[in-house]
Amino acid sequence: MKKENGTLHRHANFPSRCAAPRRVDVWLPPGYATSGARYPVLYMHDGQNLFDPATATNGITWGVAETLTHLSRTGQARPALIVGIANSGPDRWRDYMPQKPLAVAAVRAVAVAFADRFNGPVQSDAYLQFLTTELKPFVDARYRTLPGQPDTFIMGSSMGSLISLYALTEHPHVFGGAGCVSTHWPAGGEALVDALAAKLPRPGAHRLYFDYGTVTLDADYEPYQMRMDAHLRAAGYTFGRDWLTRKFEGADHSEAAWRQRVHLPLSFLLPAN
Repeated sequence: MKKENGTLHRHANFPSRCAAPRRVDVWLPPGYATSGARYPVLYMHDGQNLFDPATATNGITWGVAETLTHLSRTGQARPALIVGIANSGPDRWRDYMPQKPLAVAAVRAVAVAFADRFNGPVQSDAYLQFLTTELKPFVDARYRTLPGQPDTFIMGSSMGSLISLYALTEHPHVFGGAGCVSTHWPAGGEALVDALAAKLPRPGAHRLYFDYGTVTLDADYEPYQMRMDAHLRAAGYTFGRDWLTRKFEGADHSEAAWRQRVHLPLSFLLPAN
């Protein structure tokens, strides 16, 4: 990666007692080495798709390093560390599907079908333990971070969007905001939407970004997202202040589409002012 776009540290086989070992990339913004400053941190799922075209789906990355560099240089977002957490391959769905909502009676049939399809039950609570008790302490100890909740964020797309929202509802004292891109609501349907909404933290101390396209997998998302938006309003979230939902006509379910609009969640979660 070009130095003007920051520096990438790779931890090729990050160990864990809670989850399968995986690659973790830590991106440091330009000026990190000389500034002496501390930075907010954005944790992102499916990290293999963020920085390196050689490992990204169809060779297209999210371009988050270049985008956040531009946003921070132009005063549209705060500079931040980005921690890209690669998925575990065959266990990706088991790691990313929200676990506690599947205990709700209306979703139990989904849990049974899920375990049958993916060769085992959901294990996202253990994955979140990995993030909050192993990875985050490592990042905060190794790098100059602002470790508090107001400066810690989480983001992903599709199933990575679901686990980001679940992380916020389960650990609101750890994460100050979540970016939920092309959320794969059909994984649990309306009952999952309702169960996650029931655990939303009180508005005022968190920021939530949602978006969706209108073709391929994203074509099915709008009714579920509208349901979540109604829950957010009822919970007292204010559109544009602590919650934002965007619809993108013609956008599909792909890294190329997410790359085109990643500046929006970055600037909403990490506003310059």
